[in-house]
Amino acid sequence: MNPPEPCSLTIDGHATVSALWQQPPRPLCAYVFAHGAGAGMQHDFMAALSQALLERSVATLRYQFPFMERGSRRPDAPALAQATVRAAVAAAHSRLPGAPLFAGGKSFGGRMSSQAQAAAPMPGVRGLAFVGFPLHPAGKPGTERAAHLAELRLPLLFLQGTCDELARLDLLRGVVQGLGAGATLHVEEDADHAFHVRARSGRIDAQVVQSLAAAMVAWFGERSS
Repeated sequence: MNPPEPCSLTIDGHATVSALWQQPPRPLCAYVFAHGAGAGMQHDFMAALSQALLERSVATLRYQFPFMERGSRRPDAPALAQATVRAAVAAAHSRLPGAPLFAGGKSFGGRMSSQAQAAAPMPGVRGLAFVGFPLHPAGKPGTERAAHLAELRLPLLFLQGTCDELARLDLLRGVVQGLGAGATLHVEEDADHAFHVRARSGRIDAQVVQSLAAAMVAWFGERSS
């Protein structure tokens, strides 16, 4: 059903990056889906979750950050990353101007989306959904990366695995509780930062993807009316 449509985004009038748009026949909403620091928009997990959302009538816009587009391993400076998020949000809004719009992404991409929103609210965005928020570096627990979230004035969804090495669950629970009723935490048992689960968990990765998609669509739906 409706394979991804290749397109491009222009950032601040000069830099251009690749993107992929997927739109169901009757979209309920659109999700602007940024990739993480280690893999781009075509990563299997990104593709699988976008497909699962498509099957639940959610349009998605996946896109490359400039560093990934040029094949660099070093993520972009925050200003450029945030400008890329803004360009993607504007592009999704132009494609579905009447649909509810949500943004966020995997790890680094989700954090850059929240930083962009904290710097200046993005027009039309009703909420942010983080697919594995990178609360701290591996082995260095802390909550400093979440400090800017208190500046956000819109609903937040955190989708997190219990074995995520970049987000100790007790610390993340504290962050979410501190943000109040506008923040929601959805937990995937045994999943790591890549949402991979061990065989002994009784599930496979594809089931985790479906569970994530179902949780996202339910949350989107509650905030789309």
